[in-house]
Amino acid sequence: MLIERIYDEDLAQASYLIGCQANGTAVVVDGRRDIAVYQDLARKNGMKIVAVTETHIHADYLSGTRELAAATGAKIYVSGEGGPDWQYGFDGERLYDGDTVTIGNISIQAVHTPGHTPEHLSFLVTDGAFSDQPGYLLSGDFVFSGDLGRPDLLDEAAGGVDTRFEGA
Repeated sequence: MLIERIYDEDLAQASYLIGCQANGTAVVVDGRRDIAVYQDLARKNGMKIVAVTETHIHADYLSGTRELAAATGAKIYVSGEGGPDWQYGFDGERLYDGDTVTIGNISIQAVHTPGHTPEHLSFLVTDGAFSDQPGYLLSGDFVFSGDLGRPDLLDEAAGGVDTRFEGA
C-alpha cells in the first residue's frame, strides 16, 4: 500500500492519496481544488485514480472532488449521514456508517463520526495484503493527536444554536 499525505500549510488542510500497488489503483481523500498534485503523484507511482471521497462538507477550502473525478473518471463517494440538511448538493455514491470502498487490496471503511459536522465520516484503512485489521484512521479535521476538531463552527458559520455542546 502507498499512502501519501498532502498538506497545505496555508489552509492547514491534509488530504491523502492511498494506492494499491498490486493493481495500480488509488483513491484520494479530501482533495483540494488544485488537482495536479494528485494526478502527478498517481502518475509517478504508476497508478490510476479510481475513487475520490470526502470526510465532510468543507467550509474552509474549495474541494477538488468533482474536478478530480471529471479529470480521471473516478467514482465519487460522499457521506449520506447527517440528515436532510447535511447532504451533498452533487451526485456521488452515498456512504453510511460501516460501508466499505475497496480498491485492489485496500479497504476503506466509513465510520460516522458527527461532531465537527453532522455528516462527518472518518475512514478506517486496511491493507488486506498484510492484515485483516485497519492500520490507519483518517479523521478529516476531527481527531488530532491530543485534540479534537472544533465542534463550534456550526454555530459560527451555519447559524446553529448551541450545536457545539452536542458536537463535543
